[in-house]
Amino acid sequence: MSDCCSYENGRQYDIAVVGAGSAGFSAAITAAEAGARVALIGHGTIGGTCVNVGCVPSKALIRAMEAAHSSHAAQRFAGITVTSGVTDWSAVQAQKTALVNALRDKKYEALLPEYENIDYIYADGPAKLTQGGVHVDGRIIRAGKTIITTGSSSSIPPIPGIEGVETLNSTTALELEILPETMMVIGGGVIGCELGQMFSRAGVKVTICCRTRLLPEAGPEISEALKASFEAEGIKVCSGVGYQRIEQTSKGVQLHCETGGGTQIVTAEKVLIAAGRRPNIDHLGLAEVDVEVDGRGGVIVDGHMRTSNTSIYAAGDVTGRDQFVYMAAYGAKLAAKHAADQPVEPYDNRTMPWVVFCDPQIAGVGMTASEAIDAGYEVKESIAPLNQVPRALAAADTRGLIKLVADEKTDKLLGAQIMAPEGADSIQTMVMALKFGMTTKELGAMIFPYLTTVEGLKLAAQGFEKDVTKLSCCAG
Repeated sequence: MSDCCSYENGRQYDIAVVGAGSAGFSAAITAAEAGARVALIGHGTIGGTCVNVGCVPSKALIRAMEAAHSSHAAQRFAGITVTSGVTDWSAVQAQKTALVNALRDKKYEALLPEYENIDYIYADGPAKLTQGGVHVDGRIIRAGKTIITTGSSSSIPPIPGIEGVETLNSTTALELEILPETMMVIGGGVIGCELGQMFSRAGVKVTICCRTRLLPEAGPEISEALKASFEAEGIKVCSGVGYQRIEQTSKGVQLHCETGGGTQIVTAEKVLIAAGRRPNIDHLGLAEVDVEVDGRGGVIVDGHMRTSNTSIYAAGDVTGRDQFVYMAAYGAKLAAKHAADQPVEPYDNRTMPWVVFCDPQIAGVGMTASEAIDAGYEVKESIAPLNQVPRALAAADTRGLIKLVADEKTDKLLGAQIMAPEGADSIQTMVMALKFGMTTKELGAMIFPYLTTVEGLKLAAQGFEKDVTKLSCCAG
């Protein structure tokens, strides 16, 4: 590493990492392992979004409410009676909080003493970037390189009247001490679908409102199947609506929606805003250090995570792309290695898997059919409804489908989406298939274990050339 400037107490830093969440720790540890002297600057609760208010608490509550919903699932089987439900929400919350605290300690706080060349600097106020370092709490942390990993926050949609309404976001919703009777979810993306179903299974009457359709990034078949599954559970879905205004009334929060049939009014006790997230760039002073952002506030980076200021890098949600914790950690590692003058391959998200932890789970990798067409491919598709998958039949749960997209000319697989109970565990098979350029014929010829969800990938691959309903069990 090149020499860097001195901090006033005599410490010298090669790299300053601004933000002590998943991406920040990934960057700091990677840089430290490369021999760099690192200043890890944190503001707020150590660990960031994922462990504290995002992935960990939400998935814990989602799994808990799946258990609460088990009596409904048991109805699929003859001769079985099960009683289940939420009897003590405060106990559910306490268990979730204990898990969060344990993981924050084990995976963040307890890790710091293991790295002698990482100094954790807690900031009472927000950090501001300067040339050659970071200004925080009235002092300057000098460093040769800086990596921004400040994450993102829930964004508020521009609905007239929303400033006068008490709203929940994904953080405050997960901290509710008392369950409301009714809840309106504005936004049909990942967070809206996951938390909307979770609260519904906890006993809350939920309505999800969205401008387009549920999970617009997924294929239309997935969106329609998910809507049908939600409605079968009693979740109301108002899709393809325009938001006219929202207001607080004596009856609760009222959202006036424009639909094809006129104005529809949705009323609920609580409203959860799940309409996307915005990069945390306030107070960083990016313009003063010549760091450019895009139209949505995401820090613009190149393939090595460098910003327009080549001594400053950025990774994770603050870049506004691929907002998954594993992609944040991946990008942060690349940034740290490049900042430490180590050889590194450019950022590559072509085989990035994504998962939505609703039930049935939804997962995907690669391109959708429309994306492949836009990219110039001649596309072919194969869809295997779950009622063609023996595992689903044996489990008496055929909600969902498996869809494959391939290049008509070369037969190479281009993308896949799965909607199935526990279907997320199968998507990595498709990640590997795309990573190594497999064709539909090669995937269809592979040996898969019988009575597994992942076997549905084989059936979908065979479906490009044959009618799989005419195959016997385990037929190759």
